[in-house]
Amino acid sequence: MAKDRVVFQLSEYMPPECACPVERRLRSLPGVEEASLDPSLGTLIVVYDPGRISQTDLEEHLRRCGAECSPLHGHPEAPPPPHHPGHAEGPEPPGHDHHVMMERDFRRRFLVVATLTIPVLLLSPTIQGWVGFRLSFPGARYLLFALASAITVYGAWPFFRGAGRALRRRALDMSVLVSIAVSSGYLFSVGSTFSFQGVDFYWEIATLVAVLLLGHWLEMRAVRGTSGALRELLSLIPSVAHRFTADGIEDVPTSALAVGDLVLVRPGEQVPADGEVVEGESSVNEAMITGESVPVPKRPGAEVIGGTVNGEGALRVRVTRVGEESTLSQIVRLVREAQAAKPPIQRLADRAAHWLTVVAVTVGLGTFLVWLIPAGRPLVFALTLAVTVLVIACPHALGLAIPVVTTVSTGLSARRGILVRNPQAMELARRLTAVIFDKTGTLTRGEFGVTEVMPPADLDEGELLRLVAAVEAASEHAIAQGIVRSARERGLALPEATGFQAIPGKGARAEVEGRTLYVGNRALIGELGVAIPSHPRLEELEGEGRTVVFAAADGKLLGAIALADLVREESRAAVAELKAMGIEVAMLTGDSRKVADWVAGALGIDAVFAEVKPEEKAQVVRGLQQEEHVVAMVGDGINDAPALVVADVGMAIGAGTNVALESADVVLVRNDPRDVTRLVRLSRAVMRKMRQNLVWATGYNAVAIPAAAGVFFPLGVVLAPQWGALIMAASTVVVVLNALLLKRVRF
Repeated sequence: MAKDRVVFQLSEYMPPECACPVERRLRSLPGVEEASLDPSLGTLIVVYDPGRISQTDLEEHLRRCGAECSPLHGHPEAPPPPHHPGHAEGPEPPGHDHHVMMERDFRRRFLVVATLTIPVLLLSPTIQGWVGFRLSFPGARYLLFALASAITVYGAWPFFRGAGRALRRRALDMSVLVSIAVSSGYLFSVGSTFSFQGVDFYWEIATLVAVLLLGHWLEMRAVRGTSGALRELLSLIPSVAHRFTADGIEDVPTSALAVGDLVLVRPGEQVPADGEVVEGESSVNEAMITGESVPVPKRPGAEVIGGTVNGEGALRVRVTRVGEESTLSQIVRLVREAQAAKPPIQRLADRAAHWLTVVAVTVGLGTFLVWLIPAGRPLVFALTLAVTVLVIACPHALGLAIPVVTTVSTGLSARRGILVRNPQAMELARRLTAVIFDKTGTLTRGEFGVTEVMPPADLDEGELLRLVAAVEAASEHAIAQGIVRSARERGLALPEATGFQAIPGKGARAEVEGRTLYVGNRALIGELGVAIPSHPRLEELEGEGRTVVFAAADGKLLGAIALADLVREESRAAVAELKAMGIEVAMLTGDSRKVADWVAGALGIDAVFAEVKPEEKAQVVRGLQQEEHVVAMVGDGINDAPALVVADVGMAIGAGTNVALESADVVLVRNDPRDVTRLVRLSRAVMRKMRQNLVWATGYNAVAIPAAAGVFFPLGVVLAPQWGALIMAASTVVVVLNALLLKRVRF
């Protein structure tokens, strides 16, 4: 069954406790496989069968639920985004205009209500009795009514509107609770003003609305800050590019670039789009994309990533990817989807928030009836406690306990080149007991390099490597390129070679400094009649599976050079750190046993699976899982795809231009195996924060609801509505601030 995936952006703020009912309604629709709403970002991911339900139908059902939304730009299902000055094509960041506008709206409403609350407090007979002063004049009670009415209508309007949407979808959420609390207190106070003698609730309602608005404002400021990573990424693209034309160079908006355009990137400028260097040499700072702090050398043929910063030299770049295909857009898409998707622990929190809402209404009604009838307390007293229960039980903190941690952690990891596509992977990473690495391109560089030079006694290593590299400079063979690359890395100046001739399957020859040099394998040297003396080290190198190239001139052997797929220095640290964490490390490769054992020995790897075909790699992963291991597979995402899917956590390691690997749960952008250990550390920190937030949110309600219901009344403790509102808002701020402390985690 073919599945489509769409991400919607909500047009208005939806409280956390609304998420569960909306998700449940969507999952009940035929054809909907999954629905995941993140209130902190205002995004909703839906996985559905387009043969049974359309995207238009989904939008219509969401509107019936009171959730106005539109498909996010940056997804195949969505229309192309409009061009904005200063922005390249690509997805808009979460927390964009509508979220900022909602934050400003709550701020404005809070300031107005706070201003009106001051005279309400001064005119309230209850406050006057507490403080011990008297302020009375003709019409004071009617002025108090007018001020309280303005606060109720203007300040509580977002909650009334939210309650209407919730009731239309047959849900009880925080907006319903707040609306009941505010309305009941306000209507009782109106009755005491015009119809009967009684204590008014005007000051309680005013302070309640003010505190609720303050809590929402602070909450939205905090959660908006957690999505700053994506805004930072999108801001990397320059607004203008220097494009070559038949008449010279013209400055055009970056969004106008097309594949195949030739652009100029001057020293110190940002690269406007993904492309290939066609002329010039420089170094490019890719830290903002890959996290790699060392500038990367760029020569003709090298790839560059849009948003990175050019160094000291000018580059001509041929554009290869724009819009949704660009590296930056794919990174933003992956991060956004990771933030909107929910880990299993979030499901638990959502269910708890939903049932807490039901409990709050039940306990509130029960509190009112118990204190009014069996206890025989006054109506005002019973109503006060019932209102307080409704206020304090709002499960805002519980609804936000997990989403804010997820949002912070995915943004934090994205800045370091770790893209978590599946939130369950973040949860499982802390429990890993075995990590399997692919060899080529993961633990090794995936390219040949010189590991040893064996010259005769009358020739030093540098001289032999210089001569051999001169011959190989004209060859396109991978071994030849490895020799030339190693010589240049050592700073050797290569002499000019003439008369180059490739000898297929054996090697090459060329004239270098007046001599005819032959470079190749044993077969070529044997044909020349040159003897290769027996040497223990030479036999050892060949026994390890390394490639050995021989050089000969004037009928005698000049020496030998050993090459191998070079081991990354980062791999040594990664293996050592994983073993220090108590995690077993294995290597999986299709290479020969000799080569695999040599690499494993160099890195100190526990287990080696060599000469394994791509289709057999998944079986190796299953074998470890059957031994009750929680397994991570780290590979390049191509021939390792089956193993990546089968593993508990699949990690695709690849350059920033390869971030859309659909088989992996995690993409390690930087090509650095040490990011595996960083992910494990982050996973452990994330789960700690999630547990802390859940304990705080549930513990707060477990104590506060009984207190609000009057359980502690015999001890002389009565929790007033305004204090209930203040505690509820404080709990929300606490879970958000606790999540933000993740930014202090050391990787």
